[in-house]
Amino acid sequence: MTRSATTPDIPRLFGEEFAARPQDAYEALRAGGPVAWAEIAPGVYALVVTGHRAAVTLLNDTATYSKDSRGWAALNSGQVPPDSPVLALMGYRPNLLYADGQEHERLRVALEDCMAGIDLHELRESTQRHSLALISRFAPAGRADLMADFADTLPLLVFADILGCPAPMVGRMVTACHGIINAGDGAMQAAADFAQCLAELIAMKQDAPGPDFTSWMVAHPNRLTTEEILHQLYCFVGAGVIPTAAWIASGLRLLLEDEAYAGDLTGGAVTVRRAMEQVLWTRSPMANFSVHYARRATMLHGAPIPPGVPILISHAATGTDPDLPPGLGYDNRSHLAWSAGPHRCPADGHAAVIAQTAIETLLDRLWDLRLTETDVPNRPGPFHQCPASLGVAFRSRAADAVGTPSPLGGTTA
Repeated sequence: MTRSATTPDIPRLFGEEFAARPQDAYEALRAGGPVAWAEIAPGVYALVVTGHRAAVTLLNDTATYSKDSRGWAALNSGQVPPDSPVLALMGYRPNLLYADGQEHERLRVALEDCMAGIDLHELRESTQRHSLALISRFAPAGRADLMADFADTLPLLVFADILGCPAPMVGRMVTACHGIINAGDGAMQAAADFAQCLAELIAMKQDAPGPDFTSWMVAHPNRLTTEEILHQLYCFVGAGVIPTAAWIASGLRLLLEDEAYAGDLTGGAVTVRRAMEQVLWTRSPMANFSVHYARRATMLHGAPIPPGVPILISHAATGTDPDLPPGLGYDNRSHLAWSAGPHRCPADGHAAVIAQTAIETLLDRLWDLRLTETDVPNRPGPFHQCPASLGVAFRSRAADAVGTPSPLGGTTA
């Protein structure tokens, strides 16, 4: 902690007030310049970049900034509470998210090579199959919470297919991931349960490989250790599932509440894709992340940056930066929802296939769809921007009228 971090009016990026009105916190941060102090959890402080130009500068300057959280000075000196909720995503793990230089390149190449093996046509089919199965569960009721009943679960089921999970493991993995997402008292146990699922899956694929992401990672020529594979998969699933769920939910909410879209849902893929791109600018699924640490004392667009302090990129605030060029359309993809530089998300295309297929399938199968909740807050916490719920009503349909999907449960063993 520094003197700057103890000022009484420092914005808080957590709690009910932030969840209900995040833009108020971002405006307060902007008042301090393109980089300003925030409290991101009780007793945990970080610098947050809200300026788009400053964020691009930082994300591309690997000589000055490191991703390795073992350099976090306050954590190393015991100033961060050991049970702080931010440690689940900011504490060090031996995966590409926290690696620099050649180590990052080695791990990133392995991930990208394995991702290249994912057939996008099969990904679309998997997403539609699981979407139909989930929709058939709540279609007869005529009401649903599309966050809990659809968006939260769908990406998990699709990723279970990608990983080659056997059917008996899928339920355990979904339960564990939901525990992590909910960030409650059982989050640490849920994280351990999820890691255990991955460890069992890796051992299974080491003995009996198949045409799946896990087997490709095990066999990759970069020869990752079993521990490294586990942490790459943890990162791959975590970074893919939670933001994709938020993208689906925010895209649906925008389509249903914004008059520019609500009367044009019959426009199909063009309308859906346009809304999805707007979400990336105005409601970025990753709100504040891409954590870096200065290797030495430096300046960033006029702001002093001490070493060893976490610096978060506000993907949410940079997308609504008032200093962006006027007239910049949402079809311009210079937003930072996927980050930028060497750590830019490599799975944006895969996430887009899942999100767009999910939204289109739901809009196609549910008729007279309308929101039943207004002014819904986001989920708590600094990292993700996701509605806490998405209540809707629609014309009820018999489950067997929705479609004939394959049974839920991943691939066979």
